[in-house]
Amino acid sequence: MNEDGMGAGEQKFRLQVEGGKVSDVAGREDSAAPAAKSRVVEFTTPRSKLIEEANQAIRTDLRDYPRALAAYDALRGDPEALAHWDMANYITMRKLGYNDHGRVHAFITGAAGMAITELLLEGGVKTDLMESGVGDADDVFLTVILGTMLHDIGNQIHRVGHEAHGVALALPILDRIMTPLYPDPFKRVKVRSFILGAINCHDLSPAPLTLEGGIVAVADGTDITKGRGRKAFSLGSVDIHSISALAVDQVVIERGRDKPVLISVTMNNSGGIFQVEEILAPKVIRTPMRRFVELRATTRPEGEEQILSRVRLDGDHFVMDLEGGEQVAVEVMDSQKQTQQAVVENLGIGTDSR
Repeated sequence: MNEDGMGAGEQKFRLQVEGGKVSDVAGREDSAAPAAKSRVVEFTTPRSKLIEEANQAIRTDLRDYPRALAAYDALRGDPEALAHWDMANYITMRKLGYNDHGRVHAFITGAAGMAITELLLEGGVKTDLMESGVGDADDVFLTVILGTMLHDIGNQIHRVGHEAHGVALALPILDRIMTPLYPDPFKRVKVRSFILGAINCHDLSPAPLTLEGGIVAVADGTDITKGRGRKAFSLGSVDIHSISALAVDQVVIERGRDKPVLISVTMNNSGGIFQVEEILAPKVIRTPMRRFVELRATTRPEGEEQILSRVRLDGDHFVMDLEGGEQVAVEVMDSQKQTQQAVVENLGIGTDSR
């Protein structure tokens, strides 16, 4: 048991899909409680219901950090930010067939970022913003919540280069939110630089150099459960990303025994290891978070769940029969179309139109 009353292995944050709600675990709401506050967040399907649950979790973590809480409240009601989230989702999901990158993803990663930040600070870790003398814990929470929630807005312009696009789009929002909170422009610009760096580096291109940037990247990587994959499936996107996302039941962020943060992934099918290996693990390994995070992935003890029952070719479409009885049709590009596309995309020239 640690001095704050939260022992190793007690859950700080849980992201799962079925049958959940936000609930207190150890009583941090009550200052007279013998144990410090800890909570479990269980996210339910559909993902559209997750925003309020994540909002409650974020507000709980920020209750002792007035600047960060004020910044969060300003952001979640900002019409420009709301429009950015919606358009980022339109491009990534409707045009590219990717998983959710909109406001629900923003709130989920925000809640995860708060849990990670709190565990690090409780573990005695000083972030770069603190080590540099720029700010305190309040500034760190502000940096992480704004960085996580704005990290993907650049997708509305294009997936390629979305990190840099996000930096440009976030600037006016950050200035509008931060100016009343930081009357000193010298400090405001310094804190803002940590946020912009986190946005620019969240997809490891380039890899983040600050711990704040690492927190944002890892928080982003934790949103890999099947609710996100099923949303892509509903729009007809069937690939290794959406299929493997259906194999992840739950992500839990909690205090580790040997390191401040333990991230545990529970899979209903071993195909979910793709999500862990290709998405989450690199964001731990290639960031400053590497020294502070334990990552574990396990399958459910009751055995693996079947995700796909059958795949059949129907004309120019593959028809996927899912485990729940749903059917998803996916167009198959024939060899001629593939050749033409390769010419246009890879050689930079078109086909003969005569």
